[in-house]
Amino acid sequence: MNFFKKLFFGGAFIIFSTTLMAQEDCVLGVGFTDDAILVDVFQMNEIQQQQLADFKGELKHRNKNLNAKLEDITTRHPQSTVEELTELADKYNGIMDSMRQAQAVIDKKVLAIFNQKQYDLYLSLCKEANRTPYVVAPKVYGDSIIKKQ
Repeated sequence: MNFFKKLFFGGAFIIFSTTLMAQEDCVLGVGFTDDAILVDVFQMNEIQQQQLADFKGELKHRNKNLNAKLEDITTRHPQSTVEELTELADKYNGIMDSMRQAQAVIDKKVLAIFNQKQYDLYLSLCKEANRTPYVVAPKVYGDSIIKKQ
């Protein structure tokens, strides 16, 4: 009976802890998601499409520099001892973190050009995917404001 009690509490703990764990960020994936998909899903206007292309170029430039750093540390860093390998892994992880941060910055820039309806769609997709959305203030476009007479 003690075995079943441990099994029950162990299973309950796993279920409970996974529901309390932090959700992953809800990324748009600018740079690796096809632009046409983003344009289509969010019904982006021409100005937004141009800004998306600009942001994608910015991310490409950032990642090019970070990839150069990765290449440099993997070819130049000594890898003879456990300590050297550990140091290399730390540097590698630092660059990978920088890449994730660059992706988040660009995704937030794109979200900031969304209007309220586009941003609401993003929020609902994130909720459906059980991801944590980035919080930004959607842009208010002059042509979407109804003027009172």
